[in-house]
Amino acid sequence: MTTEEKVLNAMREAGEPLNAGKIATLTGIDKKEVEKAMSKLKADGSIVSPKRCLWAPAE
Repeated sequence: MTTEEKVLNAMREAGEPLNAGKIATLTGIDKKEVEKAMSKLKADGSIVSPKRCLWAPAE
């Protein structure tokens, strides 16, 4: 499973918008790696920002 998939899964399981720090805590992945994965997910439209600085899956 890629880092991007792990980040998306954590977001889906949380059921609420999250920031990179919270995702890092939930997954155990380094925050910098989470931020890189989120950048890719933002670019391809997989995640959206319903609130400033918080992200959720685009579903």
